[in-house]
Amino acid sequence: MSDYKKLLLVAHTPSLNLQKLADAVIRGAQHPDIEAVKVQYTAPLQATPDDVLNADALILLTPENLGYMSGAMKDFFDRIYYPCLEEKQGMPCAIIIRAGHDGTGTKRALESILTGLKWRTVQEILTCRGDFQDSFVDQCEELGMCIV
Repeated sequence: MSDYKKLLLVAHTPSLNLQKLADAVIRGAQHPDIEAVKVQYTAPLQATPDDVLNADALILLTPENLGYMSGAMKDFFDRIYYPCLEEKQGMPCAIIIRAGHDGTGTKRALESILTGLKWRTVQEILTCRGDFQDSFVDQCEELGMCIV
């Protein structure tokens, strides 16, 4: 049995600003004061059910697209839902939404899927609203430090 926790970051990062947020999460999870955490970072279209099954915790990062999560993130859930449904109940997770508007539709959709999967959010959903701000990066780094 390994001595470290496995954190899976599934992030759809089609823009530089979204990539900054993903990098911040990783930086936070790998902070020098945090020991024994291994981070796996993957795009939603490349993430597999095995990635989820092998994780101890999960962070999801998605842009708001037309009032919903990205299509890539929805595809991720479509592919992992049934293979992970029974085995990963109670898995701790956190969500980051990069919303140009309000993010409420995206939040509602993700909460519904997580309820179906029986995963538990261990952090308040982080919604980074409006024009991009440097404070979003700090918030994502802090979230990365607190998930596992």
